[in-house]
Amino acid sequence: MRIKTSREKRISYIRSGIRWTLYYLLILLGFCIMTAGSWLKPVILVPIALAIAVDNNILGSVFTGGFCGVLIDIACGRLFGFNAVILAVLCVCFSLVYQLWLRSRMLNFIWTAALASYIQCRLDYEFYYRIWGYADVENIFVHTTLRVWAYTVISAVFVWLVIRLINRFFMQKDHVTVREAIRAGA
Repeated sequence: MRIKTSREKRISYIRSGIRWTLYYLLILLGFCIMTAGSWLKPVILVPIALAIAVDNNILGSVFTGGFCGVLIDIACGRLFGFNAVILAVLCVCFSLVYQLWLRSRMLNFIWTAALASYIQCRLDYEFYYRIWGYADVENIFVHTTLRVWAYTVISAVFVWLVIRLINRFFMQKDHVTVREAIRAGA
């Protein structure tokens, strides 16, 4: 492993700062999308938080998940912190699963984001509709919750592409060239 010079460290800090600034601008754009229009739109902050958690450490993932969860609570009029806890736990799980087992690929992200957003939508339905025993509560699940979930999964494709683009230009590359590997082995 090669020791970084102070110039390389400065460049790394600048790139990381730009990357996190773009992440949070994307989160604020997602919040604006969630608060505009009707109720049948994707909960776009879920795939944004999960896509950020894929390539980042646990600490950054939990703060991003908590922040996105609080914004979802504000946008949907839910109990403050309900979605924050759910999304923080999901982001930590995503970060660990992608660090240990899964590769950072679009297909892996789509099916895991579909599972995570279903968990979030199902918990929202259970705690805000079903637990109170409203009449025809199954219609809310079929006609509203599942449609929102499908829109969220579809939006995850576009979110993945935008996060990949940001990471391509501003993520620190931890790979070693062949020449550096030969020198280190000799």
